[in-house]
Amino acid sequence: MVKEKYRFYFLWLGLVCLGMFILQILIAGFTELFILSPGAIYNIEIWRFVSAIFMHGSLLHLMFNFFALIFFGAVLEKLIGGKNFLLVFFGSGIIANVISINFYNYSLGASGAIYGIIGTLAILNPMMMVWAFGIIMPMFVAAIIWIIADVIGVFYPSNAGNIAHLSGIAIGFFLGIIYRIRYKNKFKRTSKYSFIIPESDMRNWEERYIK
Repeated sequence: MVKEKYRFYFLWLGLVCLGMFILQILIAGFTELFILSPGAIYNIEIWRFVSAIFMHGSLLHLMFNFFALIFFGAVLEKLIGGKNFLLVFFGSGIIANVISINFYNYSLGASGAIYGIIGTLAILNPMMMVWAFGIIMPMFVAAIIWIIADVIGVFYPSNAGNIAHLSGIAIGFFLGIIYRIRYKNKFKRTSKYSFIIPESDMRNWEERYIK
């Protein structure tokens, strides 16, 4: 939607996450140097606000964020351009981690940034069809389900940073509204605005889940 050379920032960011995780495994104490903690804020260790986004607590944590970044990030970068995409990623990631550190002992991971991307997409392209929870559904429906799951997670805590997720998607909604206003001619809804599920996808879904 935005005329700009495609830079594949989503892919480079994913590779940075992967590289940092390898260093976390290989170098003892590496993780502690780059995660965000209350002490880091008080000591003004500025680098942690960014570096914490690229740190992950487990391989599963990394893989979820990596594939979500590749899938949703590719779409969003195409829609709003590389510079705007980076603003969504880092803005959501940093703010989500800063908020979540008030509720957890430390904060790390790209989840807040990923949810920021999801929130922005839910505003800009709500009827985009995505594969989530085993079925094909509109983007806005998937976003609502993820929000409900994280709200429940706040009251029934697990290892997931639910507050970071909710903070990230809220920032994403806010930025999505800004971009929708800025590029209103590109995202303007018309009576012809609809979504189409490719016939091949429907056939595959029927073969897998119905027959």
